[in-house]
Amino acid sequence: MADRNFSVGVYRYEHTEPLFDGRVTIEGVNAVLETSPLASDLFHRMATGDLDIAEFGLTYFLRTFDLDHAPFLALPIFPNRNFRHSAWFVNTDSGIERPEDLAGRTVGEFALYGHDPGVWNKGVLADDFGVTPDRMNWVIGGTNHPIPSFDWIPQPVPDGVHVRHADGDQTLGAMLENGEIDALLSVDVPQGLLDGSTKKIRRLFPDYEAVERDYYRRTGIFPMMHVVAIRRELAAEPGLAESVYRAFSRAKEIVQDRYRTGAAKQHMSVLTPWFSELFAENRALLGQDWWPYGVGANRKAVETFLRYHSEQGLSKRLLSSEDIFVPGLLDT
Repeated sequence: MADRNFSVGVYRYEHTEPLFDGRVTIEGVNAVLETSPLASDLFHRMATGDLDIAEFGLTYFLRTFDLDHAPFLALPIFPNRNFRHSAWFVNTDSGIERPEDLAGRTVGEFALYGHDPGVWNKGVLADDFGVTPDRMNWVIGGTNHPIPSFDWIPQPVPDGVHVRHADGDQTLGAMLENGEIDALLSVDVPQGLLDGSTKKIRRLFPDYEAVERDYYRRTGIFPMMHVVAIRRELAAEPGLAESVYRAFSRAKEIVQDRYRTGAAKQHMSVLTPWFSELFAENRALLGQDWWPYGVGANRKAVETFLRYHSEQGLSKRLLSSEDIFVPGLLDT
């Protein structure tokens, strides 16, 4: 594969930093690495044709499969993943004590109906607690800052689900604090809770870490939020997708190795006290490769998300791993 110029957009995580600082290069590619303070800006640029290869929110990526000509395929690279029981917040006067109490309530959701944590949490809410999205009313907006509707990506809403966008300069955090909404599903923590300035907001799962660890023990799923997408015509170029996959994998492995070897000296380079104990606990639960790439290690999680996406009316048909990933990487 002769060297060619490609624009590659990805957030500057610690596990992508080796791509930015040159410790890892993409073989056969003159890659112009680009980033943004907001990952959603990268999604927008990919959706509007400004990037060749880019980190893409999983739901944003999947919605493009309902276009007349789906423009992207995925590489099994998951730069952003997080357990999301921690993304539920409730008004303390709402009377919501259990997940089942969300039925019949008005719930805010960050960014769009069915943002990545929203898809996961609505699926878990239905699977584990029997509450489906059509049993709630939804208000979309920004948590701590107003955001407009994302008009650059399909925004399907299934029949029987009531969704509206927050008005003008409203924020979901303020609406939750004021009791205009009963609960909030958000990747962003409401500022009042973060800085301790309000007593009107609390988490639905106060001990969310224990709940999330139990979820992993039961399911083996570490939810991914984002994937790396490539333009379909570029995915057909021999060796290109494989080279990108190897580079991202190597960058992640460099960082994981730093944590593994750092355990011998109790992670003295890390700013967080008692980090070594947390690292040991996580490693015992999540394994040696606690942030896996590749289809094999992630198939269950990916296909759970695909099922949720279909059940929630965000995909016209149930997609599979074979539908969305570059064929040459299905054996990874």
